[in-house]
Amino acid sequence: MILFLLTFFFLYGGLHLYFFLRLRAAFSLPVGLQITVGPLLLLLLVSPLLVRMAERQGYEAATCIMAYTGYLWMGFIFLFFVVSVCLDLYRLAVFLNERIGHQDLSHLFPPARIIFLGPLVIAIILNVYGYYEAMSVRPEHLVIKTAKLPAQVEKFRIVQISDLHIGMIVRDGRLKRFLAAVEAAAPDVLVSTGDLVDSQLDNLYEALARLKNVPVKYGKFAVTGNHEFFAGVTRAVEFTEKAGFTVLRGEGVNVAGIVNIAGVDDPAVTGRGGGKQVREAEFLSSLPPGVFTVLLKHQPVADPDAEEKFDLQLSGHTHRGQIFPFNMVTKFVYYYHSGDFYLPDGARLHVSRGTGTWGPPVRLLAPPEITVIDLVRK
Repeated sequence: MILFLLTFFFLYGGLHLYFFLRLRAAFSLPVGLQITVGPLLLLLLVSPLLVRMAERQGYEAATCIMAYTGYLWMGFIFLFFVVSVCLDLYRLAVFLNERIGHQDLSHLFPPARIIFLGPLVIAIILNVYGYYEAMSVRPEHLVIKTAKLPAQVEKFRIVQISDLHIGMIVRDGRLKRFLAAVEAAAPDVLVSTGDLVDSQLDNLYEALARLKNVPVKYGKFAVTGNHEFFAGVTRAVEFTEKAGFTVLRGEGVNVAGIVNIAGVDDPAVTGRGGGKQVREAEFLSSLPPGVFTVLLKHQPVADPDAEEKFDLQLSGHTHRGQIFPFNMVTKFVYYYHSGDFYLPDGARLHVSRGTGTWGPPVRLLAPPEITVIDLVRK
């Protein structure tokens, strides 16, 4: 955790330094103004920590304001950096062309103020667009034909939510919008593939009630994600269970003789002694045979030894990068990055883009998703 925080603030601090240097170059800030701007940027830099501290003290209204301000700034400064780097690459290309061609191309170099104000305006526009995209949930439909459904069942519908990150940002209005899409899908079973919560879990009674009141025919099932550890595993699991979910932690259940649903803890939980370390192939083998089996697993990593033991794995975690072009990083880390995949043994793996947001309440070219899976009898 300490290493993560050090790495995060080293990189995030670098973005703030870059922004400050660009600002100073564009407007030749006097020393007095630099002394004013510097502490303000420092305050925005540490705002994620201030949000956590204020939340623990119960200052809910102030925490909400700080969370929206700090995290929207986080999205903005990331986009500002990306656009600025693109402009830097253009300037580098002009510079090299000038040196190689031995000609004066100074007229192609934008002035310092444009170098700052151009990315500033573009980043603001993209951040505003991404804010609204993050609330525009998009159902993704997946139809699987299978001979493993009972003779009396023609279709069985599973709806997946993932990475809701209920907390200071995703609550009330946003959550209502997401769950309305779930209800409209009329699930037989609702599953959550981790990171349902992301806060101190205080004063989330309305969110809990909304989750609990989602109508389903055969039940709700969930697994832990890495943010359940950050929020506190015991309290996170308790919240999830009170919301009406059965939390599967290295175990599986048979649902009305129609499907098997199994789930495992996230490595962030098991790696710190708070979860059950199990061999997937082992516990999946204990489920009723000949029944369509769904494995819930937060991170989109497939266990080759277990692939023939399940028919469909549902995962999340990657958010598809959440804010373009960060998806290039997440795609490098996770081979199964977003969407639908066939595994070598014939099973399928679906990776959700996630329903909520982590950090900035912004999504860019990665709209929030609920996944509607229809199992259809052959």
